[in-house]
Amino acid sequence: MLYTLAGGGTLCGVAALVLLIVSTATDFWMQYRYSGSSANQGLWRFCINHKCHAHTITVAFWDATRAFMLLAVLTCFAGVVLGLSAFTNGTKNRRVRTGGIALVLSGFLALLALAIYTGVTVTFFGKRFLDWRFSWSYIIGWVAVILAFAAGVFQLCAYQRTTAEPAPSNNPDS
Repeated sequence: MLYTLAGGGTLCGVAALVLLIVSTATDFWMQYRYSGSSANQGLWRFCINHKCHAHTITVAFWDATRAFMLLAVLTCFAGVVLGLSAFTNGTKNRRVRTGGIALVLSGFLALLALAIYTGVTVTFFGKRFLDWRFSWSYIIGWVAVILAFAAGVFQLCAYQRTTAEPAPSNNPDS
């Protein structure tokens, strides 16, 4: 049961890590119409008619969203590495617990990034562009949040199991 929980947490963590990286790196957080053309934007660039350009203005919400997403990727990576390292030499309680905490933190950081992006997009871009919608990069960011939280909970439950189980005795009569 212990390895099932820790393994499930690690598997969810790997899935969350992949989704966080894809979400952060791709340019489809929002799609809209600009001067009659289809356009989309991500955290790093915007594209109009499949020609992409770096964001030329520095806006605090993009910087905050980028920073929180990058921190989420890094903490998720740390959680996955700690979860995997628990299987190398048998389960190590502290590594499982620390990995679980890192994965929950990763989910929280990604949640914060997506909440900032959502708030600004709805209040600012929603009024600027009439025909707009959130796109797949943004959506998989939310899926990654759920997976990161689930991974962290699985890891922390695995840690609770290791501390709750009595140590095996060396007595052959028992």
